Amino acid sequence: MKMIIAIVRPEKAQEVKDAIHEAGFNGMTITHVTGRGRQAGLKFSNRFGEIVVDEIEKTKFEIVVDDKDVRSVINTVCKTAATGNHGDGKIFVVPVEESYTISDFAEKEDSKTG
Repeated sequence: MKMIIAIVRPEKAQEVKDAIHEAGFNGMTITHVTGRGRQAGLKFSNRFGEIVVDEIEKTKFEIVVDDKDVRSVINTVCKTAATGNHGDGKIFVVPVEESYTISDFAEKEDSKTG
């Protein structure tokens, strides 16, 4: 199993969520985050001077899938989140060694000992 962590523009979040769901992947965690990547923030100039915003709002998706489904999820996110501009986001793929459903955990542990 792998966890796909996709960080995208917040204005694309609903489209990405819908596309992932339509591709058949229902389980995901969505978090609103702030940070910066290579672009190191944004600079705005006005008549009063320059304003630097170095923490940019993004939306983070965490999706755990079987190894065979990784490329499908990545393709779905990239096609949906892309605007063609810097700051579209980043995707990380991380191995997941084990996964447990909390509500079923006690039952499975009891059946092993009994």
